[in-house]
Amino acid sequence: MPDEQIAKVAELIKDARFAMLTTVSADGSLVSRPMGVQEVDFDGDLWFFADADSHKVAEIEHGSPANAAFAASSSWVSVSGPAEVVRDVAKQRELWGPVAEAWYPDGPETPGLVLVVLRGETAEYWDSPGGRIATVLSLVKAKVKGERYDGGENETVSL
Repeated sequence: MPDEQIAKVAELIKDARFAMLTTVSADGSLVSRPMGVQEVDFDGDLWFFADADSHKVAEIEHGSPANAAFAASSSWVSVSGPAEVVRDVAKQRELWGPVAEAWYPDGPETPGLVLVVLRGETAEYWDSPGGRIATVLSLVKAKVKGERYDGGENETVSL
């Protein structure tokens, strides 16, 4: 069952180009920012390119946990776990693609470029099979019947 659940999470995020990456700042507040998701088969780890001198990198280097949130037309995914900063040009070359190139036109050897990897420990997802139309019909049905909306499938997965 766990492999099936991880495959479900992978399926829900496979087309995502961006995630909202959340870390904890030095003053304890939560900080979220959009990050380009690198095209790699999801095995629980999520990879992002970042500037070495950014706040998120400093927060991660000081032990901040991380969360990446994804939203699509009928599904939502939240992946949480520890994060780390990786300084490895070979890995940067391996992960290089159009999303990274849009932000770093000088390529994977850009000075000050690092990788952030979120080592997912848990993921929670909400999926409304059938897309927007099925979601709208379910909302209308709930309103007409005076019942609570059944938002579809919701699971928490250990990664």
